[in-house]
Amino acid sequence: MSNDFEELGAGLAAVARSFHGRGWLLGTSGNLSAVVQREPLRIAMSPSGIDKGELTPDQLLAIDENARIVSEHGGKPSDESLLHIRIVKERGAGAVLHTHSVWNTILSDLYSSEGGVTIAGYEMLKGLEGVRTHEHSEWLPIIDNSQDMPALAEIVGKTLNANKAAHGFLLRRHGLYSWGDTLAHAKRHIEILEFLLEAMGRTALIKAKEQVWL
Repeated sequence: MSNDFEELGAGLAAVARSFHGRGWLLGTSGNLSAVVQREPLRIAMSPSGIDKGELTPDQLLAIDENARIVSEHGGKPSDESLLHIRIVKERGAGAVLHTHSVWNTILSDLYSSEGGVTIAGYEMLKGLEGVRTHEHSEWLPIIDNSQDMPALAEIVGKTLNANKAAHGFLLRRHGLYSWGDTLAHAKRHIEILEFLLEAMGRTALIKAKEQVWL
């Protein structure tokens, strides 16, 4: 477990710095995880309250399926560890990433009354696992945020079961979750979805300005 943990820790720290540089993990926002082993479940998880732009591999925690620390590393597990664990179990994910970009936060609120965001017709959709054409229509569910993490984890589980084809979901006024079989896949999914959400947001802004000019 030790070698795998160290390798995944280095990978998660590198992804955290990359996402921070893009404005997706500012301050202490967001969290990242990757599965170290399945039986018993062990997950490398970013700790709470850490600036992701300065995250180092030695700060990563190893947690079990109950979000309890099982490594020698100190720190406090993220409150959202239960969400990561639920996604890993429901999707069989190898990594789960959670970002707080400006655009995903805005659109999670803007489309909340519709229960989700439909993204269709963009070439970048082909970067999502299993998508072969730009004609694909991706449904990104939106879940109301809550500080009750066990209850929120249950809602996440039900949402994932009801939306088997979804590659991610949004927490309202909070941020984006996505995952993948590997850390590289999860990173790609976040990059694709962040691009698409920003494209939709900027397009909506341009259209609104055009209406004002008319």
